[in-house]
Amino acid sequence: MIPILARPYWLVLVVPAISGGLVFAQGGPPFRTDDPDTPGNRNWELNFGLLGQRNPFAGEYEVPNIDLNYGLGHRVQLKFEIPLSVTETRGDDAHVLAGPGNSLLGVKWRFYAHHPKSESGKPPGEKESTFGLSVYPQLMLNNPTRSVDRGIAEPAPQFLLPVEASAVLGPIRISGEVGYWFTGKDVPRSWIRGVIVGHEFRKDTELYAELFDQKEVGENTLKPALRDTTLGIGGRVPITPGGRFRIIAMGGHSVVSATPTNGQPGWIAYVGIQFLSSSSRRRSSDYMAAGGR
Repeated sequence: MIPILARPYWLVLVVPAISGGLVFAQGGPPFRTDDPDTPGNRNWELNFGLLGQRNPFAGEYEVPNIDLNYGLGHRVQLKFEIPLSVTETRGDDAHVLAGPGNSLLGVKWRFYAHHPKSESGKPPGEKESTFGLSVYPQLMLNNPTRSVDRGIAEPAPQFLLPVEASAVLGPIRISGEVGYWFTGKDVPRSWIRGVIVGHEFRKDTELYAELFDQKEVGENTLKPALRDTTLGIGGRVPITPGGRFRIIAMGGHSVVSATPTNGQPGWIAYVGIQFLSSSSRRRSSDYMAAGGR
């Protein structure tokens, strides 16, 4: 969610919607924007990362963030994510708080994937998919700890309903996501919007640029709605034969300067390790199941 450093309860740490074979732009960790791809039937994608955002007034970190994803069939992905959250305040009242963050549960359904007809007459391969769509509902829950009372985690439950799309335009891969956070009375609702654009090089090395925006839905005319808009660059690099282990990293900066009242981070960063039970990061081997669509 949006950094809440400017709210009356600005010590709260947010659990972001960073969550988690196609040659689409590969969203998900280390990016804030997700994509329609799934791990593939009975395949795991495990992400262990250190992430944070900071401005001149305070910082919020997850050390680590544990993101577990499992493919149930070729079109469905199950997700569980939980961080160890840390907040720091700066200035005269400088201090640090740490504890378990909120859990995030999700189910992604890729309801459409387009496979162009093969000129050879054979079924197209996984890397010939050119367009995909998915929906990815996610539920944030408080854990049985004192993290909310201590200002480490936001009050929950909260519910995110996003839609993802991906496409291939020659050597360029594009993925976009639009979603809405449904929250309780203590946390403002918000829209999220993100897009990543980049290229996959040989040996599965990926490099992308991301523009992400999250804006509160203003319900209080006395307080302006906060906004979190960042531009980042990141990617993935295999570090073992077959590409089952990869370094994933992303760094970015706020599009506008952070102030004590606008909720913008000064910078954001993610660095971690990704493990794949299959040698291909994401799969779209649903051509036959989809009737050659």
